[in-house]
Amino acid sequence: MKIYEIIAFNREILDRFERIGIRPDDHKHLPLYNDYRAMKARREKMTYIVAVLAERYAVSERKVYNIIAHLEKDCTERAVIPPPNSWHTQQ
Repeated sequence: MKIYEIIAFNREILDRFERIGIRPDDHKHLPLYNDYRAMKARREKMTYIVAVLAERYAVSERKVYNIIAHLEKDCTERAVIPPPNSWHTQQ
């Protein structure tokens, strides 16, 4: 299977991800975010959590804050309502 075929087959879900702000590499940050949630559940202080995660994942503290903020965003109904120009209306 070609890359083109995979993209074409998954185009609708990729379009939805883009509309709600999901980036192609967001899945790479799930381990960091899972660690954040576990530390937060243990009531660790945010500055400590960020410092530990920055060192553990070899990223800056600013990047850890950005990842957490991004992954905590609420999805809206834009994610489930097809756009008016979707391929369904073009067929």
